[in-house]
Amino acid sequence: MRLSVLGTGYLGATHAACLAAGGHDVVGIDTDGSRVAALERGVPPFHEPGLVEVLRTGLAEGRLRFSTDVAAAADSDAHFLCVGTPQQPGSHAADLGALWQAVHALAPLLERSCVVIGKSTVPVGTAAGLRDVLHGTAPAGEDVHVAWNPEFLREGHAVEDSLHPDRLVLGVESEHAYGVLREVYSRAIAEGVPVVRTDLETAELAKVSANVMLAARISLVNLLAEVCEAADADVADLTRVLGLDKRIGPEFLSPGIGYGGGCLPKDTRAFMARARELGVTESAALLREVDATNMRQRSRTVDLAAQMLDDRLAGARVAVLGAAFKAGSDDVRDSPALDVATTLCARGAHVVVHDPQALDNVRRTRPQLGTAEDVEQAVTGAELLLVLTEWPEYASLDPVSLAGLAAVPRVLDGRLVLDPDKWRAAGWQLCALGRGAVA
Repeated sequence: MRLSVLGTGYLGATHAACLAAGGHDVVGIDTDGSRVAALERGVPPFHEPGLVEVLRTGLAEGRLRFSTDVAAAADSDAHFLCVGTPQQPGSHAADLGALWQAVHALAPLLERSCVVIGKSTVPVGTAAGLRDVLHGTAPAGEDVHVAWNPEFLREGHAVEDSLHPDRLVLGVESEHAYGVLREVYSRAIAEGVPVVRTDLETAELAKVSANVMLAARISLVNLLAEVCEAADADVADLTRVLGLDKRIGPEFLSPGIGYGGGCLPKDTRAFMARARELGVTESAALLREVDATNMRQRSRTVDLAAQMLDDRLAGARVAVLGAAFKAGSDDVRDSPALDVATTLCARGAHVVVHDPQALDNVRRTRPQLGTAEDVEQAVTGAELLLVLTEWPEYASLDPVSLAGLAAVPRVLDGRLVLDPDKWRAAGWQLCALGRGAVA
């Protein structure tokens, strides 16, 4: 099929490359000329395992191209809306400015039957408004079908999630739209992926509801971790017990400094805002506490760091391992790790950050922070070490050799990736969130 993807950020670039890998002819459209030029060279604007290979294969085989001219999308059979929907400044609501800009640019070009498919995460009810705009302004009128097909990509696993999704949600109003979407995803459907056909509104709610559920689960386990600290209990053992309960399961039961990134925080807040608009106010108050608990993890981590330094943050040299909001990504949007590092710096500490992928983004967004190309450089002379992103290489660090580099062997494990017995045996004073008092 001939497909267009409007917006080539994290979602759009990945989706376009993976659609081409599925055998379709794809054009990605973006207003950012430098991003388009980089993608045309096979260079994605972010780190995502496997994306470079899929992107370059699509370009080399002629199934994938990129343009700043929306007219290049005009003859596509289906158009995917993959633009960003960030949080509005000064509000919890989603900013749909980029979405409507893309729709108004595309609509006058739609002169024949096609399907406009939303993938961006939007407030429920957006698709109905989109349909009204397209039917009223596109030359093809009601022959332009609207569908919603939410994405469920995990940063660090987005290519695999695109090529082999664990479910497909197809929100449609017509058999034509349903048939087009099934053809788009014919390879995944042939592999047996579950397909849920539903209405536009339910499809719009699918992604944001999943994120709200995950956010609530993470905040709840962090509440349990705080209680464990107060009671001198071990949250790692506690979560193992909980994970063996079939009703609960082990996924997303890892306590730490909280969730971040471009999805969970803003989607949870946008869901709250939309719920209030729909008159669901008292029940939605639960999500305010979820968000507040998550943000509290950052301030708690800063407070624990100060406690470990005997409240002498000013002038202290602090090494921070991890800046990306999660391992496998270079994304520092709303990163708890970077927020903690920045707060420590603002309180007078000399902070040096290491991250396997995100250092360029740290230098670009937080120039006040020092950076180190390797862990040893970061730890040398440090009075406190914080592990704030769960990169696998941090779990395998040698505490004996690092103890010889640090000015004082103190470590705060904000992601529970270190072996406490091993580090303490090497002479480190260790504090791990949810594992009792500093020891």
